[in-house]
Amino acid sequence: MDTYLPPDAASEIEADTLTDLEIVAIEQLAAQELPLEERSQAIEVIVAGHICLDIIPRLRGDAIAFTPGRLIEAGKTILATGGPISNTGLALHKLGINTRLMGKVGDDLFGQAIFQLIEARGPELIGGMIVAVSEASSYSLILSSPHVDRVIIHAPGCNNTFGADDVRYDLLEQARLFHFGYPPLMERMYRNDGAELAEMLRRARACGVTTSLDLSLPDPASAAGRVDWSAILRAALPHVDVFLPSIEELLFMLQRPLFEQLVAEAGAEDLIEHVAPPVVQKLGRQLLKMGVKIVGIKMGQRGMYLCTGNDDVLIEMGRAQPANPAVWALRELWSPCFQTHVAGTTGSGDATIAGFLLGLLRGMSPESSLAAACAVGACSVEAVDAVSGVRTWPDTYKRIARRWVHAYSKYAQRMRVAGGFWDTYEEIWYGPDDVQWESYEP
Repeated sequence: MDTYLPPDAASEIEADTLTDLEIVAIEQLAAQELPLEERSQAIEVIVAGHICLDIIPRLRGDAIAFTPGRLIEAGKTILATGGPISNTGLALHKLGINTRLMGKVGDDLFGQAIFQLIEARGPELIGGMIVAVSEASSYSLILSSPHVDRVIIHAPGCNNTFGADDVRYDLLEQARLFHFGYPPLMERMYRNDGAELAEMLRRARACGVTTSLDLSLPDPASAAGRVDWSAILRAALPHVDVFLPSIEELLFMLQRPLFEQLVAEAGAEDLIEHVAPPVVQKLGRQLLKMGVKIVGIKMGQRGMYLCTGNDDVLIEMGRAQPANPAVWALRELWSPCFQTHVAGTTGSGDATIAGFLLGLLRGMSPESSLAAACAVGACSVEAVDAVSGVRTWPDTYKRIARRWVHAYSKYAQRMRVAGGFWDTYEEIWYGPDDVQWESYEP
């Protein structure tokens, strides 16, 4: 794994690349309000799906071994909302996107805590939430320590009963984008080969919104781990405009034998380190053929891979389609992570999604949208919980503009082997399927 710099050291590297006058100009630009035509008093994004209460004890030490009979000392426990509704939705809210949340909680103490935590961020956020009488709220016990990926003990609660009829389609009529997350943790969404998930996404697209979907990695021993995810995705993806899964999730669902092989090869290491670039490229192309318009594959510390369809399909994406479809059409890019100090990885993928959706909603280019995705994800891991580390977009933009250092060295060489062109100045890879990459070749 690449060495991560503490925030103060990273800031010194960023600032050294610019003069004082350039830094002032960047700060003034980042602080400017969006143009009037880009501001909206209406709802921009509705984030729906899984929501839970995250219980995060502060563990002492870099690596904790959980052995029978051992007493492990913990510090203050953090209570936070979790799942994509909270992680992606609240991150978008902090970034300045007019957001509403849409999910289900029980009428128990955990449900009350979830509502209180969300309302503290903004009372308007909970307009689409449902309180299910006599049902249990979902919760997760998250065991997270620096430099080690988190372990999660999860109870799905009433997320399992969330269905297509629980969506407020009247609110979707007012929004630009509908993002849904974690169907593998929602029983009704994966039963019957995903019929409920496909129906919900079909009805959402009929409202004119752009649809976006995220996944979660199923427990192989659970009911979700035993269903046919290839069939579920074949049913759902024709109704999905933007698909933002992780590489582990895709391998599990579409290349199960390879997933199990890589798990065995990786052992105690991160599986991501053993995934060859051609595998990622092949999966991206497969997803485009399944009906997705924009594919963003999250690759943990290796950053994010993007591939897109042609402009004929991009103009069918609904109200959040790219501002300039020609710039987004037939693209293949990979952007590495930014160097940062990791306090916890909880919700980092959800924050990365928020950054990418921000770019799409604000008319950015694919390159800038990937940078925003990786930057928001990097900010997220600087806190133990999913949202506290996320900054406003002006603050995040300033870090990027100051030439925030990428953690890319060994991955850049791997991508060169896959063909295409590595831009050493912008620190982004243009793949062999990218329609524009030849114009960037020196």
